[in-house]
Amino acid sequence: MFGRKKKDKPPKNTDSVEFRLWMARKLDGRSLRYILEREENGVERVIGKGGVLSYFEGEFSVISGDKTLFVTTASELHAWEFLSLEGATLTGFDKVEGKERTILAYYKYYRD
Repeated sequence: MFGRKKKDKPPKNTDSVEFRLWMARKLDGRSLRYILEREENGVERVIGKGGVLSYFEGEFSVISGDKTLFVTTASELHAWEFLSLEGATLTGFDKVEGKERTILAYYKYYRD
């Protein structure tokens, strides 16, 4: 309790804008092994290998190589880490494809 700062704790309301921005900051800079997209029929397909999660100037992006695969406004991002902490599920309105998408991002290295 003594070594923690108040900003290290997530906001209690997971539907709040504060929580969404907190998650965007937490995920920023994570290196990725691979990226999947969950389609409407429940099928998951690989859309990228290697990459990074980026939070910059209010936007959250998933970048693989020289391609931007997913961009959403951070305040509208719904993000949760897997129970295994090996990756995260990202849902939001994608500015790249112009529709709501769910992305599964698997981290390259797990260190917390």
